[in-house]
Amino acid sequence: MDQLTMKKQAAQAALQYVKPDTIVGVGSGSTVNCFIEALGTMRNQIKGAVAASKNSEALLREQGIEVFSANDVSGLDIYVDGADEVNPQKMMIKGGGAALTREKIVAALAKKFICIVDTSKQVDVLGSTFALPVEVIPMARSQVARKLVALGGSPEYREGVVTDNGNVILDVSHFKIMNPVEMEKELNNVAGVVTNGIFALRPADIIIVGTPDGAKIIE
Repeated sequence: MDQLTMKKQAAQAALQYVKPDTIVGVGSGSTVNCFIEALGTMRNQIKGAVAASKNSEALLREQGIEVFSANDVSGLDIYVDGADEVNPQKMMIKGGGAALTREKIVAALAKKFICIVDTSKQVDVLGSTFALPVEVIPMARSQVARKLVALGGSPEYREGVVTDNGNVILDVSHFKIMNPVEMEKELNNVAGVVTNGIFALRPADIIIVGTPDGAKIIE
């Protein structure tokens, strides 16, 4: 079974958690794009959505779903997003699409975080297969990079990428993240870092994995 089919399976399975007359939190990325397409079938049953990226906002509007600002809501019932890696503790690395800061903001609004992935995203240790994205204020790029090197990482500037917030991304390889909570806190305390792509302080509540045998739900 190809990867896209598995992503669609996970996205379709997430619809069971969408309640009528609610505003749905929606992340970004290729698996979330599948979820937005599936959510379009429920456009008349929900109030709308809060999106974590401009790209997701555009796709939601194409589906006829009203888009709200995060400032318009006091909370969300669910937040549905993908991940670049997810470990058995439901902690994730995210930010391959450079939307990590907004994803953390929308995730923080939600009672329940549902992560949808295909089997390739499951790892035992975060940082095993994917470089850790760090969103950085542009003037602090070199300073933050030196700090990341001192911590044992190998940062690489993501050329030509500007986040929706006007910042830059450093992708840090060679981090084996044995204590995700502490690493997330430490990196966020570096001056000039907006946030990093470790989602451990707010892990997922439910993981839905698209597999060759269908969608598998881990609660």
